[in-house]
Amino acid sequence: MTTATESADPAQERLRRWRLVLGGDAADGTGCALSGQDAAMDGALTALYGRGDGGKGRAGRERSAGLGASAPSVARWLGDIRTYFPSSVVQVMQRDAIDRLGLSALLLEPEMLEAVEADVHLVGTLLSLNKAMPETTKETARAVVRKVVEDLEKRLASRTRATLTGALDRSARISRPRHHDIDWNRTIAANLKHYLPEYRTIVPERLVGYGRASQSVKKEVVLCIDQSGSMAASVVYASVFGAVLASMRSIDTRLVVFDTAVVDLTDQLDDPVDVLFGTQLGGGTDINRALAYCQSQITRPAETVVVLISDLYEGGIRDEMLKRVAAMKASGVQFVTLLALSDEGAPAYDREHAAALAALGAPAFACTPDLFPDIMAAAIEKRPLPIPDTQ
Repeated sequence: MTTATESADPAQERLRRWRLVLGGDAADGTGCALSGQDAAMDGALTALYGRGDGGKGRAGRERSAGLGASAPSVARWLGDIRTYFPSSVVQVMQRDAIDRLGLSALLLEPEMLEAVEADVHLVGTLLSLNKAMPETTKETARAVVRKVVEDLEKRLASRTRATLTGALDRSARISRPRHHDIDWNRTIAANLKHYLPEYRTIVPERLVGYGRASQSVKKEVVLCIDQSGSMAASVVYASVFGAVLASMRSIDTRLVVFDTAVVDLTDQLDDPVDVLFGTQLGGGTDINRALAYCQSQITRPAETVVVLISDLYEGGIRDEMLKRVAAMKASGVQFVTLLALSDEGAPAYDREHAAALAALGAPAFACTPDLFPDIMAAAIEKRPLPIPDTQ
């Protein structure tokens, strides 16, 4: 947190920052008074985090808050924090306000939606409120969701298409490549035994190369997404990626969401906003039923990649789930298990199920949106997956 009137004295600046963090109770020990914009920033923080009980201050665990349930006061507060804090901080404070103060109901008012800073987490909250949302709010909510989705597509689409187009080209291996299609690294490695020391060269008896992917379908991708409440950010990102994949002629993309029921949203992939509003966050989880449906849709196992995105808390039949994964892999399907598709790191997940999948050759790991194209490229080429070191 910074202002244009920051003190040039580093020691005084440290006291100012501690004063904003601690909240100004008598025990904060800073002795630092705030004025002007700093005082306004402190008021916005206090409205959300309070001053605490028993002198613990804003940094303590016991907190009270001053926003109440008044829509006008919350709208003013949202405007204030957007004035005083950068977008990334605003998003965190909004999330805290929704989680700590139970302000979700206020998001059902169009005026409130127009005041918030839109991000992936807000979209998840709106989707969870979809069924309770009045018609007067739905258009505003769709506009908010569309803005986030379009921003994500701008960020992710170009690299995804470029990465996967290259992977599709390389996956089409041929035994007699044209000169410009020769993979020289692989060709040299395959012909090292034909090295002629007197000429200091290799005589390639076997060329290794690949043909260019045509406009026909080369691969089939099935995105199977857990829509339980904890997977909200993953649902948003997966829907965007699903739309990007569906726009590539060489990939036949299917998108399936599930809780205890299974819904195929493939026919809505041309608009990820429609996909998102077709989900219903929350409820139980039946991974086995979802995988049974996905398995029934596979027509070319050796050319299919199934991506299961779930925290693996299975409410269905565990053994049947594992048997389905094993059967799909045995038929030639490339099976990828993502515990999350988000920027938040590894979530809570069922470690026993994750270990069982790893034993089947389908290790489960969290994946950031920026890494997802590389994961898909490796699966398409049937290479080892680039699993992050943090797993």
